[in-house]
Amino acid sequence: MNASKANSNSAVERLRRWWQTPPRPGLQRLIIPLEYRHLRCYGVARIAAGSVAAAAGLICLAYGVYGWAAFFLVIGALNLGGGCWYVSIVRSAPAPA
Repeated sequence: MNASKANSNSAVERLRRWWQTPPRPGLQRLIIPLEYRHLRCYGVARIAAGSVAAAAGLICLAYGVYGWAAFFLVIGALNLGGGCWYVSIVRSAPAPA
């Protein structure tokens, strides 16, 4: 009975295996596996998107639309922080052998 359970190929088991690869330490488990496999690209994209959102926030701030300015500035700060975190993970990784 346990042998049939070990060979289970249900959708839940496949999702669990997909989410666990590649192995990651600590808080890096919060990163979606697709993003983790292409971390440098996603990091640079987040930094670019954060810069655009921050620019939009500054433009809204100049026109006196403070609610939208706060929204865009918060989104920009979060994207910049996430992108810098991704790039720092890539830079601290050991070189491939």
